[in-house]
Amino acid sequence: MSQSFMANVFIWMSAGLVMTAAISFLFANNASLLSLLITDRGWSIFGYIVLFAPIGFVLLMNFAFEKLSYGLLVLLFMTYSALMGMSLSVIFLVYTAGSIYSIFFVAAGMFAVTAIYGYTTKTDLTRIGNLLMMALFGIIIASVINMFLHSDTLSYIMSIVSVVVFTGLTAYNVQSMKDIYNDGSEKAGKLAIIGAMSLYINFINLFLALLRLFGNRRD
Repeated sequence: MSQSFMANVFIWMSAGLVMTAAISFLFANNASLLSLLITDRGWSIFGYIVLFAPIGFVLLMNFAFEKLSYGLLVLLFMTYSALMGMSLSVIFLVYTAGSIYSIFFVAAGMFAVTAIYGYTTKTDLTRIGNLLMMALFGIIIASVINMFLHSDTLSYIMSIVSVVVFTGLTAYNVQSMKDIYNDGSEKAGKLAIIGAMSLYINFINLFLALLRLFGNRRD
């Protein structure tokens, strides 16, 4: 049943977020651990590995889905979540803890509303989903360009667009996943992990976009 499958998706997504939050809090409150990522000269070699390794995990899990076992996918997803926690720990150096926590709950509320909408709506969101995917590629290209321009205005615009895109993608992804039948097979379990990762990515990007827009920066 779709309800059982979606329950597994959200359980694994929640497990990933818990892992990320725990690792992020651990690194943010331990100067020795944080120094492994950030030095006086900026990101360390290990820090760059932590930053870019998750991209490899996402590609591996998606493109080698058929070959990977359920247990290995779980291990990869939880490792991915831990790496994300390490990299996200640096936001505590930029924003106040209070604004991080409050915006996290705002993002959680927005995510829950759009996920429920995606699950219950009778409207076909396929066309909107395709448009949002194109917008996502635009955000990625603009982000690369802004690495060289360092434009605050472009960053602000991208944050606004990101909120719209990742909110919409949450509804679209949930609708796309809800009709997958959970027959108890390993493939259904593997699909739940991939679905959890997709929603996890949406949530993290929504949270970061809201944080860039409304977060209180440290003095």
